[in-house]
Amino acid sequence: MSTHQPAFEAARDAGRTTRPVGRASGSASAVGAAAPKQWWGGYVAALAWAAFGLLTWRWPNRVAGFSDWAYTAELGIAALFVAAVLALAAAVGARLWARHRGWAALRAAGPWLVAVPLVLAAWEYLTAKTAALPTPFFAPPQALIEVYLDDWRRLGDSALNTLKLLGFGVAHGAVVGFLIGVSIGWSRRIGYWVHPVLRVLGPLPSTALLPLTFYFFPSSYSAAVFLIALATAFPVAVLTWSGVASVDKRYYDVARTMGASSWFLVLRVAIPAALPQVFVGLFMGLGASFSVLVTAEMMGVKSGLGWYLTWAQGWASYVNMYAALIVMALLFSGVITLLFALRDRALSWQKGTVKW
Repeated sequence: MSTHQPAFEAARDAGRTTRPVGRASGSASAVGAAAPKQWWGGYVAALAWAAFGLLTWRWPNRVAGFSDWAYTAELGIAALFVAAVLALAAAVGARLWARHRGWAALRAAGPWLVAVPLVLAAWEYLTAKTAALPTPFFAPPQALIEVYLDDWRRLGDSALNTLKLLGFGVAHGAVVGFLIGVSIGWSRRIGYWVHPVLRVLGPLPSTALLPLTFYFFPSSYSAAVFLIALATAFPVAVLTWSGVASVDKRYYDVARTMGASSWFLVLRVAIPAALPQVFVGLFMGLGASFSVLVTAEMMGVKSGLGWYLTWAQGWASYVNMYAALIVMALLFSGVITLLFALRDRALSWQKGTVKW
């Protein structure tokens, strides 16, 4: 016992002396690995925005029939300001905001921060600076700024009315399509009568029923709601029916052994299992409703982005038309983003079972 005791104590003392050295070297290597990387893409983006700003601000405009485009200098100065902000972020951002979530998002958007000013510069060069794309069919970016600042009230009112009409139509179509899909997917008796009608009338374009809608509905607004609902209901019904019909029968057997009723099987087994298919139908119905919406608003609705497009084309104001198209694209993209968020929340139980 005494002969082995000094060897044990020597090994223990050697471990105590060597551990701090390992920790120091490990911490030094960790600090070196965690050193923030320089964001060179930010400098490239800053140069792109600066080039666009100088092109817009300092290059004289050349447009036949116009003395100058309004807000040209303001757009150039704004682009130079964006360039300065990006240069500052590239210089100090890695040290100040390295652990912030927004910094990672900004770095990920680096290629887009370069591409956007390059596209804007080409647009500016082909329209305001060289008139290669003639007016009034084409206009530079600053012309859109003029429309948004001068006609924001009418454009904003049109966007709100479009959202209202779209919401009414999609909500009615989604509810009706969901109920029809669940009914024909669960009951063979209901499916025997409804499914053939759905197969015959569903693929018809909603806009082909314009004459009938004018006859059966008292106002153009209610007819527009019906057309949007019809375009939404068909894909929702078909995919809901497919989802309910394809539920694994073992789920029903397990629920029945625990005393589940028919309503429980529908509400707590069939519908939750079919929700992924239901959301696919909602996305498809939403895309179809966008195309029908413009046509529906062109047939007599007094306010809306479709109506605004018709009004702008009637006055040959193509700048207003382009401004409305951009608002429409952003609006529809926002609606789809909200539906994605709703789907992720409703299908949160899928996380961990589905590999993306």
